[in-house]
Amino acid sequence: MSMAGFNPALLGLPEISGSLFQADWPAPPAVRTVLTTRRGGVSQGPYASLNLGAHVGDDAAAVAHNRAWLAQQIGVPVAYLNQTHSADVVAATDALRACQAGEPLAADASIDGSGTVACAVMTADCLPVLLCDRKGTVVAAAHAGWRGLAAGILAHTVAAMRVPADEIMAYLGPAIGPDAFEVGQDVHDAFCRPQPQAECAFRAIGHGKYLADMNVLARQALAAAGVSDVYGGGYCTLLARDTFFSYRRDGQTGRMLSAIWLEGLDVEKT
Repeated sequence: MSMAGFNPALLGLPEISGSLFQADWPAPPAVRTVLTTRRGGVSQGPYASLNLGAHVGDDAAAVAHNRAWLAQQIGVPVAYLNQTHSADVVAATDALRACQAGEPLAADASIDGSGTVACAVMTADCLPVLLCDRKGTVVAAAHAGWRGLAAGILAHTVAAMRVPADEIMAYLGPAIGPDAFEVGQDVHDAFCRPQPQAECAFRAIGHGKYLADMNVLARQALAAAGVSDVYGGGYCTLLARDTFFSYRRDGQTGRMLSAIWLEGLDVEKT
């Protein structure tokens, strides 16, 4: 599928217009989500225009403007992380304090049950995964690139939520798709040697190269952790040039954000 020919409707996906959209899943009313596109901000050049990454070389004032606008849309502060492709999970309240002190925590997922902060991850091809329990008491956001998936970021996030895994649902946000994510033998072996069932997520294209499906790998990881209620997937960041940033496509580029938080809690009692 060519970049110009990417049509979400052909895949049964709704068209995304504007700067923001919400996860399409049956989460409880207290659970709120926002996922951003690349549209609607003030960043220029390769970062045009709603870049939320402060670490990619964009003008700091433009990033601050974009983040301030997003914070107004969300209504609670956003806990940004220093993402390192790890399996580390932190409390979003701790991440927020560190971020406000100018030293974001090194982690690739955060959880929250307080309703005072939004868990968030930034991506530009890696897979953002939003999670909540069916009672609406805890939420989480995980940054799941292939290294994080192989390291167990989703299993660690599910365990950190401290609710029965079969009570958790997950939403897979936009990521590089199975027709675009070319990987080498090392990535194939990182998954398939310990888990032969992962072979179905890889399509050999010759010379030791494969096309990998991160949505399948994430669904397998979630199932292994006890989570079978999974939604989303399908939007390809690389192919949808006008809608999403893509590091694999452009190299120098911005970052999108996927956030989840709890709303309507009695904060004084949490």
